[in-house]
Amino acid sequence: MTVYGWIQVLVYCAIIASLVKPLGGYMYRVFNGDRTFLSPVLRPLERGLYRVSGTGENEEQHWTTYAAGIVFFSLASFLMLYVLQRLQGSLPYNPMGMSAVEPALAFNTAVSFTTNTNWQNYGGESTMSYLVQMAGLTVQNFVSAAVGIAIAVALIRGFARASGKSIGNFWVDMTRCTLYVLLPLCIVLTVVYVWLGMPQTLGPYVSATTLEGAQQTIAVGPVASQVAIKMLGTNGGGFFNANAAHPFENPNAISNLIQMVTIFALGAALTNVFGRMVGNQRQGWAILTSMGVLFIAGVAVCYWAEAAGNPLVHALGIDGGNMEGKETRFGVVLSALFAVITTAASCGAVNAMHDSFTALGGMIPIINMQLGEVIVGGVGAGFYGILMFVLIAVFVAGLMVGRTPEYLGKKIEAKEVKMAMLAILCLPLAMLVFTATAVVLPSAVASTANGGPHGFSEILYAYTSAAANNGSAFAGLNGNTPWYNITLGIGMLMGRFLVIIPALAIAGSLGAKKTVPASAGTFPTDSPLFVGLLVGVIVIVGGLTFFPALAVGPIIEHLAMIHGQTF
Repeated sequence: MTVYGWIQVLVYCAIIASLVKPLGGYMYRVFNGDRTFLSPVLRPLERGLYRVSGTGENEEQHWTTYAAGIVFFSLASFLMLYVLQRLQGSLPYNPMGMSAVEPALAFNTAVSFTTNTNWQNYGGESTMSYLVQMAGLTVQNFVSAAVGIAIAVALIRGFARASGKSIGNFWVDMTRCTLYVLLPLCIVLTVVYVWLGMPQTLGPYVSATTLEGAQQTIAVGPVASQVAIKMLGTNGGGFFNANAAHPFENPNAISNLIQMVTIFALGAALTNVFGRMVGNQRQGWAILTSMGVLFIAGVAVCYWAEAAGNPLVHALGIDGGNMEGKETRFGVVLSALFAVITTAASCGAVNAMHDSFTALGGMIPIINMQLGEVIVGGVGAGFYGILMFVLIAVFVAGLMVGRTPEYLGKKIEAKEVKMAMLAILCLPLAMLVFTATAVVLPSAVASTANGGPHGFSEILYAYTSAAANNGSAFAGLNGNTPWYNITLGIGMLMGRFLVIIPALAIAGSLGAKKTVPASAGTFPTDSPLFVGLLVGVIVIVGGLTFFPALAVGPIIEHLAMIHGQTF
């Protein structure tokens, strides 16, 4: 590790911190229905969409109605994307003549993009036509991100309101998020990316003659527009198979920095939205601080492990950090930083191959996902995920002092704690059960490129990524088989909807409660003590649940590596 490397990390953190308040203030006004600088242009369009859809911005919904809207909208999104893939060969904007996508892969991809996971068991430039990339994948990048933010806002309303029966209107929240937040920012980002050298064209792939005289086909397409929303919406699905390691998706250090910033921007800003809605911005800063502690710890371990390099390579007389699977234009520090960001934020985009990281360096992305990606997390998803841990932390604090737990003036009772635990425990259920099943099936094990602990980690990473709705992968696993396409798809659905529904149930329960004034015995939840308690609860719950699986994979691999053994 170097001072220069840490300066890059700290500059990134400073940029994110500087965006939290202005972006959070803007999003607060959007979801409150207040006037913004974009209202003169977008307000007529917003009203027109409400008239067409048959809803009204003043129509409030009970949490069950809100949840039903999300489920049916997601089902319609899945069916649309599945049909687009199956009919791809007969549809226009397919200059390379891509054929229909195989049913199991189409199922996996449709589930993946609908749940904001963007796991890809295919190479984008060799499988999907321009129409499917734009009308299918890019559209889902927008709406799945908007759904996540809408759920977070609905849960925040549950904490902010008192004696109410509604938590907002799903259709209004999703429309406002898409129109006022995602689309404007992505238009600007697309223009910037094109300026930096990303392709944005509907023309066919380009043929070129190499210096040796051979013919080479260079894939192009509407890349910049998809990259803009894949990062801002923490989607992660790349136009190219190499994702953000491809020079057309990530041309240089400037584009790399912009992409890293946009991954965290909206998720971090939601903490400020929370503070504003509950009337105490210190509450939002406390949650963001907890996220920051876990993030810096992850960066430190990953950067240290990658900078230290591979002992087996050092034994050959080659010194330096681990550059296997990394782009030379980014190096060790920006590769490690990107890996921690993308797995802390459920984005899944990669600018280096995580499968080529050292054992401990690759363990950090796995841990980030297994904790529920609450370290900033996916847009909306990370925030309502960490609020589940907040409720558990408050409950633990109440047990320690013998008082009924309270948070923001709301009594946290058995119903809320049960729902929070259901949301937290559904992730290890999907991750560990599917992993345990796959490692005893010869056909599933045959998809791994490595044996021993690293092969186990490839499978564990896949199901962890799917259930956490991340989408990144250890590249050594061939997931395009019927087993993995179907089981990974089921894991994605579990990780999305078994968290969403309990979160909305908590929102409805809390919104109906009266606010209790703070007293001398109220535990302050905007203090350093609470930050420490929250971090401890997250680490302990995650550690107790996943440590055996981590010990089988990355830890054993690390111990073997330092003793000169390979698998």
